Amino acid sequence: MSAGSGPGDLQPGDLVVSRNRKWNGTAHWVVPGTYLGEDIHGWWIFQGAGEFCSRPGAAFYTASDAILLVPRAGEFVATFYDDSYPGDFRIYVDLATEHAWKSIRPGVTEFHMIDMDLDVIRSTQHGVFVDDEDEFEEHQVAMGYPQAMVDSMRAECAALFEAVDTMTAPFDITGTNSTSAEWFRKGRA
Repeated sequence: MSAGSGPGDLQPGDLVVSRNRKWNGTAHWVVPGTYLGEDIHGWWIFQGAGEFCSRPGAAFYTASDAILLVPRAGEFVATFYDDSYPGDFRIYVDLATEHAWKSIRPGVTEFHMIDMDLDVIRSTQHGVFVDDEDEFEEHQVAMGYPQAMVDSMRAECAALFEAVDTMTAPFDITGTNSTSAEWFRKGRA
């Protein structure tokens, strides 16, 4: 299912469990959140402080609030952090494909995606950079990424790097009227 396919009858306040996996089907992150709503960019999910997140071999309780954007178009998801986050990330974009929404029961939906390794990150200390290029190279061979997928992910990564670097909406994170600031306000209300 493409990123443009929406979550159906999801309502603000509903539980959304993000379930990520790798190309070969192995489990990756599971992150709970609360659906906030949608705008021209996509669907927004609040991930509050103290939530339990896990993946095989790792688990933790979140140290601060975050906002997840599932885009209407594009092969990624983006997590936004504000100054309450104790680390230096402000934007963490995961290159991801095969976005899909699955209603479990009224009020509970799963969001599925395949994590494609590459990440575009805005850091307060290191600026904007691409992470996990080595993992992407390794997995091309180990997991057999099709060449068309490799080319698509590289092109998407370059476009996202430019958007995050120039703070093109929704990656405009400065000021009280930034795109993510409004969703943080809604999530904390």
